[in-house]
Amino acid sequence: MTVATQSPNKGQRRHGLSPDMVVLHYTAMHSAEAAIKRLCDPDAEVSAHYVISETGAVTALVPEGDRAWHAGAGAWGRVRDVNSHSIGIELANAASLADMPPFPEPQMTALEILLNATLKRHSIPPERVIGHSDMAPDRKSDPGPKFDWRRLALGRLSVWTDPVEATADWGEFKAHARHFGYRAPEPGNRESWQFVLDAFRLRFRPFASGDLTAQDVGMMAALAFKWPCADVDLGDTQLI
Repeated sequence: MTVATQSPNKGQRRHGLSPDMVVLHYTAMHSAEAAIKRLCDPDAEVSAHYVISETGAVTALVPEGDRAWHAGAGAWGRVRDVNSHSIGIELANAASLADMPPFPEPQMTALEILLNATLKRHSIPPERVIGHSDMAPDRKSDPGPKFDWRRLALGRLSVWTDPVEATADWGEFKAHARHFGYRAPEPGNRESWQFVLDAFRLRFRPFASGDLTAQDVGMMAALAFKWPCADVDLGDTQLI
């Protein structure tokens, strides 16, 4: 069951577009109630379309046709204004406040139900369900290493793949990452691409660390081949 609680922190989607992607977050607060209160506080100037509690309760804060303020600066593929293109879903999770707790089964089940309905309603393909860290790799780490992306992919609610044969080559990694949708905040800066590698690992190789490996490149290559990031109608917005 979904409960509606209107947040004043919203606006019109720019370019006259309907949602074509979903961004998943964690709240990094001690309770769902605290997160909802903040997302409805006009002084906070943040919001999301939905919050899902640890028990699986879904609270709708912003109508899907409106632009919620959840993504901030960042990009995915050619999209810079992610808020205008996306539906934001916040998962109540204390994150680093409680040593990164796992996402409970009722919460994951509720997310699957909500995602299934949302993707069908807007004809959003599973490859356009991303994490906040994917579109803002230098700023964000949510939904974090304990989120079960493989589970969503098994339900055709996101994507996953095995790596193809590759070598640990940064040029190859960058090319495949751009093709899949990742954008480095400063493309000419090596450290900026390290942020992309870290974000990729958070999602597809949780708890991996160290230098770039052939497995990193091979998995990114497989993702880019199977799900190249779709171009969308951006009106007169800037492209990258």
